[in-house]
Amino acid sequence: MSEADSGPSGAGPGANGDENGAAAGGLAKSGAPDREERILGIIEKTRAKPGKFKDTQITMSHGAGGKATQSLIEGLLLPAFVNEGLAPLGDAGAFQANGTALAMTTDSFVVSPLRFPGGSIGDLAVNGTVNDLAVSGARPLALTLSLILEEGLDTEILRFEVDAVAAASRAAEVEIISGDTKVVERGLADSLYMCTAGVGLRDPRAELSTRALRPGDRAIVSGTIGEHGTAIMLARGEFELDADIESDTCSLWPVVDALLDEVGPELRCMRDATRGGVASALNELARASSVAMVVRERDVPVDPTVAGASDILGIDPMYVANEGKLVAFVAPEAAEKALATLRSLPGCERAAEIAEVRDDRAGVVTMETAFGGRRMLDLLVGDPLPRIC
Repeated sequence: MSEADSGPSGAGPGANGDENGAAAGGLAKSGAPDREERILGIIEKTRAKPGKFKDTQITMSHGAGGKATQSLIEGLLLPAFVNEGLAPLGDAGAFQANGTALAMTTDSFVVSPLRFPGGSIGDLAVNGTVNDLAVSGARPLALTLSLILEEGLDTEILRFEVDAVAAASRAAEVEIISGDTKVVERGLADSLYMCTAGVGLRDPRAELSTRALRPGDRAIVSGTIGEHGTAIMLARGEFELDADIESDTCSLWPVVDALLDEVGPELRCMRDATRGGVASALNELARASSVAMVVRERDVPVDPTVAGASDILGIDPMYVANEGKLVAFVAPEAAEKALATLRSLPGCERAAEIAEVRDDRAGVVTMETAFGGRRMLDLLVGDPLPRIC
């Protein structure tokens, strides 16, 4: 039930006129240290408060991984289901069964279109669930799969996606051991939805917690960001832009396994940067650990094609979803080893250290821009890119 588990911010944080957005704008423009400190103090106090759910209707923003999602989870869902497994708000819940340490996660996939460059809803459903387990320090063991089919769905489309699920499961070395199928009347679904649940064996090398970050820790991304969300956006055909961008969907367990081998004790926490992108993942973890973070824009790896498409469309790759990249927080003395380990793995050649944990403003994430300035890196307010997973 993680909060950052959709898409990019069309005009950047603060474009919707919320309190934190206005403060972020002031931070970027003001040259007065006292005013800046006052703004940061307001934001810090706001971050410390639990989310409240006061909305009278559900909107698309509640599924976007930003502030509306946070308020829904913290203000409605957590109070109803509060327990030790949910409390850390990780990507998977931890539990014991007859002395065996296990993890479990669940997810639903409503991506549109069903197929996109580099993947489809079938392999996305497998990899998304496997990755939630992996970044929680659990070796994926088995999955369940539920299909919600709309009346009139072309059976060749269904066959293709079932084959995609099977292929992705084999690649991730997990089995589909149970499932369910429902058919709804025409018009009550968008062709095909998939729901998955996964169980994994918690690795004894992993001592991970969303509350474990300490000042001085370093944040490392496992590769270039923004490919998945950009590929989906272009595949929707809503923009007259031709770019060769593919989704990065894949299993992250091999990456996690290698990190645990090399820097296990110094590995604080991991998060797969899906809905809301890397920016949302950083914000959630800063808040969970009551720390601040400073991101260096010049060090964030972005493929030139994604960067070009983002510039044309007016979006920030930091908020664009990924389906095959993780953010790892490590102790400062292990940062170089972790980075070298990642860069030795296929698909992680452009891994980079992008941020440092600080202790000055709890829950506040700022970015040092490539032009020498500083701006807030806030949670999303709206839902500019729905249905990316």
